[in-house]
Amino acid sequence: MNKILKELRKEKGVSQKEVAQAIGVTPSAYGNYEQGTREPSLDVLIKICKFFNTTPNYLLGFEY
Repeated sequence: MNKILKELRKEKGVSQKEVAQAIGVTPSAYGNYEQGTREPSLDVLIKICKFFNTTPNYLLGFEY
């Protein structure tokens, strides 16, 4: 998921700080999601999906 998060953020042209503010976490926490050292809670995962207009399946790497 960390690589997908980074790709989506770059495509949208926003900083980690901007994403963090939009989803209600610290920039450090969001940076950890992109680095793969932490996983977001379900609440945060849903906020990330809404922010990037994508699905949890896509973020988690499930492809059908």
